[in-house]
Amino acid sequence: MGVSSSLLPREVLGEYQELTFLSKQEILLAYKRFGELLPKEERVNACSARVPKSKILTLPELRANPFQHRICQVFSTSEDRDDSMSFEDFLDMLSAFSDSATLDIKSFYAFRIFDFNDDGILDRKDLEKLVNCLMGQGEESPLSDAEMEQLIRNILEESDIDKDGTINLSEFQHVVSRSPDFVSSFKIVL
Repeated sequence: MGVSSSLLPREVLGEYQELTFLSKQEILLAYKRFGELLPKEERVNACSARVPKSKILTLPELRANPFQHRICQVFSTSEDRDDSMSFEDFLDMLSAFSDSATLDIKSFYAFRIFDFNDDGILDRKDLEKLVNCLMGQGEESPLSDAEMEQLIRNILEESDIDKDGTINLSEFQHVVSRSPDFVSSFKIVL
């Protein structure tokens, strides 16, 4: 038995529409895709099930994303801290990455994803990891130490308005607001 819209009550669908930037059709498609990640016996209760991170990362929309692990970490509400996702976590992720999400929402979640140590600021270590992820290198950098240091110095020079050596959320949002490609590139479409 497949996952169908009949398993998602109309009032719940309405609530999800009100709480997200997703249309009814997008929510139903998300429900179908989420259910497909579950074992067959759990699909009937997809709204109360959790999908393991390993299954979430099989989605083509995330598979090639250099921040896939951080995305799961940021959107997961798992008390076990295993980065598994509930259907509502999944919807929150899709909503933040939707075309309809506001610049403030997108930049808030981008900041959280880039804040690798979850301390509320982007420091030199976060920026180095960010650069390495963008270059497809994970933890290893193709840049020399001097090149990385110069790049981080340039990023801070451009973004660190209060000159404290870090980038806070408002500084990040200011930089993003001047980047016309950000909104269109920060998206996941099912």
